Amino acid sequence: MKIRFAMLAWLIVPAFILAACGGSPAPAQSFLTDAPKYAGLKGDAVAGKNKFAGTCSACHGLDAKGLPSLGKDLTTSVFGKGLADAEFIAFVVKGRPVSDPANTTKVLMPPKGGNPALSDQDLADIVAYIRALQK
Repeated sequence: MKIRFAMLAWLIVPAFILAACGGSPAPAQSFLTDAPKYAGLKGDAVAGKNKFAGTCSACHGLDAKGLPSLGKDLTTSVFGKGLADAEFIAFVVKGRPVSDPANTTKVLMPPKGGNPALSDQDLADIVAYIRALQK
C-alpha cells in the first residue's frame, strides 16, 4: 500500500508543479483575447513610417522585408495579413517568446518590439504603415 501511494505521488506531484509553474507554453494566439481593446483605433501610415523606423526596423528592416536571422518579411507575411488591425496591435503588444510553438524564427519578439514607450496609437500607426507596404 505504501509503495502504491509513493508511486502515485511521484506521478501526480510533478503534474501539479508543472501546471502551477506554467510548464506548457502559452497558446500561440493568446493575444487574440486582448484584440477588442484596440478595435476603435485608426492608424496613420505616414506617422507610422517614422515609428516603424525607430523600433521595428532593427529586426524587420527599413523596408519591412525582414533581416536574416531576425525578423520576418512583413510585406508578404501570411500571418500578418491574416490578422485584423486590432489583432495585429494586440500581437505586437504581447510579442512572441522563443518558446512559442508558432515562433518559426526562434528569435524573441519582445513586447512592443522592445520599446515600452510606444502607445496604443503609435502601434496603430505602425500597423497602418505595414498595411500600406503589404503586397
